Amino acid sequence: MSLEFLVASAIAVLVAGGIYLALRGRTFQVVLGLTLLSYAVNLFLFAVGRLVVDRPPLYAKGVTEHADSLPQALVLTAIVITFGMTALVVILSLRSFLESGSDQVDGVADRPADEMRP
Repeated sequence: MSLEFLVASAIAVLVAGGIYLALRGRTFQVVLGLTLLSYAVNLFLFAVGRLVVDRPPLYAKGVTEHADSLPQALVLTAIVITFGMTALVVILSLRSFLESGSDQVDGVADRPADEMRP
């Protein structure tokens, strides 16, 4: 099994889980889904710079070929932006919960089980 296949599979699993959770009705699951999607994007950005083994990321004596540092810088920037966006979404979901009394995305509280019976 190649390294590229493993990374592509990990990206696919993260995207699938992220989409599944983002389409759920509760805010905490949506936040987790968006976080998984951001991890998938970060891994994709990292993989865009080619997956190489045994190459130093920075200067080293006697080494002529280095790993591409641009994807690493992009991923570090994306991690910081993702952290800020996750904090904002958590605060917005908490505010929505405190004002509506429900953690549903549309703000409508769950009906009790006895009201759902015909």
